[in-house]
Amino acid sequence: METGVGSLILALGSNLGDREQHLETALRKIEERIGRISSLSALYHTRPVGFISPHEFVNCVCEVYSSLDIFTVFAITQEIEYEMGRIQKSVDGKYADRLIDIDLILAGELILETPELTIPHPRFHQRDFVLTPLCEIVPERIHPVMGKTIRQLKQELGRTEAHP
Repeated sequence: METGVGSLILALGSNLGDREQHLETALRKIEERIGRISSLSALYHTRPVGFISPHEFVNCVCEVYSSLDIFTVFAITQEIEYEMGRIQKSVDGKYADRLIDIDLILAGELILETPELTIPHPRFHQRDFVLTPLCEIVPERIHPVMGKTIRQLKQELGRTEAHP
């Protein structure tokens, strides 16, 4: 058994430039710096949520096994975004187009709330573009706060916005 967070679920998205290439680059950097990617969803094309843009997103999720602690993982995901050209983060729910977005969704059974980081991600259960690819790779994973499987959360959301 590895120390650190163990199983992590990360969600990635890009809606500018060569979106698939941005995801591929981010996934390579995640594997180099955070840990082994054990499972990767298909790529999903989705409309922006929370803002208007003519640019569709390409999204995916992956499961990563890491011996790093959660705050180190978070810092690395922020570094990867910055290196890839994402200078501005979303603030106060104001979203914008982005070259790359990497969100920590789940970290095993960890429940954490700090000013910088909340695990599980506080809104992923409301986002079809996360739940649809999650259903592909970890449908029976339990949300540690809500006590429901990913499949149940997806069924409750009841929308089908994401499509491969």
